[in-house]
Amino acid sequence: MRVGVLTGGGDCPGLNAVIRAVVRKGVQEYGYEFTGFKDGWRGPLEGATVPLDIPAVRGILPRGGTILGSSRTNPLKVENGIRRIKENLAKEEVDALIAIGGEDTLGVAARLSGEYGVACVGVPKTIDNDLSATDYTFGFDTAVNIATEAIDRLHTTAESHMRVLVVEVMGRHAGWIALHSGLAGGANVILIPEQRFDVDQVCSWVTSRFKASYAPIVVVAEGAMPADGDMVLKDQSQDSFGHVRLSGVGEWLAKEVERRTGKEARTTVLGHVQRGGTPSAFDRWLATRFGLHAIEAVRDGAYGSMVALRGTDVVRVPLAEATAKLKTVAPELYAEVGVFFG
Repeated sequence: MRVGVLTGGGDCPGLNAVIRAVVRKGVQEYGYEFTGFKDGWRGPLEGATVPLDIPAVRGILPRGGTILGSSRTNPLKVENGIRRIKENLAKEEVDALIAIGGEDTLGVAARLSGEYGVACVGVPKTIDNDLSATDYTFGFDTAVNIATEAIDRLHTTAESHMRVLVVEVMGRHAGWIALHSGLAGGANVILIPEQRFDVDQVCSWVTSRFKASYAPIVVVAEGAMPADGDMVLKDQSQDSFGHVRLSGVGEWLAKEVERRTGKEARTTVLGHVQRGGTPSAFDRWLATRFGLHAIEAVRDGAYGSMVALRGTDVVRVPLAEATAKLKTVAPELYAEVGVFFG
């Protein structure tokens, strides 16, 4: 049995832990051989591979990123993409493919498995924690910890200068990072994509904070939108999955707050620092368990499935179900933290 492994989409702390667990258990318990595909779906599309065995995965548990490389390649948008993938899998004598990624990467895996007969098993990965079929995705905990530490540090400089500090975190369609890090970091305003915000209300919260002789911290997800405006874009370019580049809402909001309140405001965009570096202990634990269960799914022939965390159990769910909709912050959950605004 030869198993292919790829990591697609944005890099994420914990990817290497999945790869390590898949290979260790696959080789030691089942006697499988492995082929690593480079740079996401570009690997099987172009036949780009790297050796993947136990020596190759030694020492990678605490490393961020992915030893296989990643990309946002969409083979469904490439001429003869599916045929090329199937030919290269056959050429490499790959019997099954483990795809580690978010909604886009796993969406391709779902199509390949459901429509084209490719034996795929999915592993959920995204710092945004927005896959509905699993309680948590690895990478999220690390991103929240990094954002929380940044907010903790920014409190001291905000209070030293008595200025507004706007912290922009990742979150295109879901505000999980903003919600968790903002609450943990003691932010005075948290803005998420699921709830359009009123700039005047934000300014009111900011003013209230100054009246209490404290400098406010505003945490805003990159996909958050004002009630009377549109999403702020970095530019109009799109990746192969049709996503535009976000970032800019923090800077825009800081200027609006400063203009309307007369208080000095500054912006910190955490950007890719949230997805880099050493994974947290929780993300290593979760990623390792996902890897162990993914190779078990291959052994059982449970193709077309994705491993998912439900409570403390790792279960299998259909790939089609896992990618059908995003998991977003519920209004009632967002309302809970409103008591800390202002």
